[in-house]
Amino acid sequence: MSKTLPTLRIALLASLGAFALAACGDSKTDPAKQQEVIAKVAAPAGKSWSDVVAVTPEGGHVMGNPDAPVKIIEFASLTCPHCADFATESHDELKRDFIDTGRVSLELRNFIRDGIDLTAAAITHCAPPERYFPLTQSTFASQAEIFAAAQANPQGYEAAMKSAPGVRFQQLAKAMKLDQFFQSRGMTGEQVNACLANLDGIKKLEDGTNNAQQQYNVQGTPTFVINGQVAEGIATWPLMRDRLRTMGAR
Repeated sequence: MSKTLPTLRIALLASLGAFALAACGDSKTDPAKQQEVIAKVAAPAGKSWSDVVAVTPEGGHVMGNPDAPVKIIEFASLTCPHCADFATESHDELKRDFIDTGRVSLELRNFIRDGIDLTAAAITHCAPPERYFPLTQSTFASQAEIFAAAQANPQGYEAAMKSAPGVRFQQLAKAMKLDQFFQSRGMTGEQVNACLANLDGIKKLEDGTNNAQQQYNVQGTPTFVINGQVAEGIATWPLMRDRLRTMGAR
């Protein structure tokens, strides 16, 4: 599990080196009794449940049946290698066998660790809701490329971090080539710049991270909450899959 940073402020984001740090946590399974099989729930006509995406009041994006009996909240960082691993390993199976059955919903809430993370997350939050998960998945899959671009220009990163908040994140995006990355995935340059000039949106992402620390004592990523309870020791897809099956999603 990747360790996180202290409470964030726009003026006090992490240095470039912070995004590369990722410590592994324990993987102890949570005890849970086997529950009865949950009946499948039909999706709206002409759709799969994984096509149903909405923004939540907490600022997350939820995929699936809004009334699913098993509700997962995932706190994830776009610069967390373990989060990327979970996204890659769970992607097809989670949607096909759990979300599309109507039994499980997944809400992803960005948990910000550094300036790269915040810049990328701000852009994904500006996209239409149905584009949020594909853009997030693409970002996870391209972590190595993003890290390499950032490490190739540390002077640009540091200069951007010292600039005024109103232009800081636009400059970060240019220094790390995140503007080009998202433009190649359907965002326009105007959309990217508008997203990153919206300090209210930036602050909401920071507030969401601080709220996660206060409400659920989230200290690292990924952290999962299932039906309101933190899923201690679950940070990989095999462990999550086993837990969902034990809860009746099988």
